[in-house]
This record gives sequence, structure tokens and C-alpha cells, in this order.
Amino acid sequence: MSVKQAITLIVQLLQTIPTLDQVLDIALKLPIEQQTMLIEILRYRQIEARRAEIAAHAQQAINDFRQGQLSPQSADTAIAELRQLPAKSADTPPTCI
Repeated sequence: MSVKQAITLIVQLLQTIPTLDQVLDIALKLPIEQQTMLIEILRYRQIEARRAEIAAHAQQAINDFRQGQLSPQSADTAIAELRQLPAKSADTPPTCI
């Protein structure tokens, strides 16, 4: 495949990806019951994605600790360090809901 063919293929693929507005328009055309199901499915998948993200971070922290990159500390010390971190502003969007 030539570079020109590859670029043409990528452009075609990008043109087939619906925009958020298109997805919303389609979703709003569904019957109310199906809209509710769609919302529940999306919420469930978000929750599962967030759980997977938290599990991956926890596993990385365990690996870092086992490799000596983190040192043990008391809960009081950890809480004190957390309290010193700058607070997120209300304008900061969550990484995943």
C-alpha cells in the first residue's frame, strides 16, 4: 500500500466516524425506553472503565512499592500530605465519571 493510498484510507475512515452531535441526534430519535437503556449502558460502561483505571493505578502503586520506589508511611502522614495538595477547582473536569 502506498502512502497516498494509506492517507486516502485514513481520510475515509475519519469521515465515517460520527460526531457527537450526530450521535445525540440518533439517540434522541430512539423511543424513550431505549434512550433510558442507552443511558444505563453508558453509565455502566463508564463505571467499569473507572474501576479498571483505579485497579491499574493500584497495581502500579503495588509494583512501585515492591520495587522500592515508594516507602511505607503511617496513615496520619499520608493524610497530612494529601491535605497539603492544592485543591481541584470546581472548573476542573473529572478524569472519568
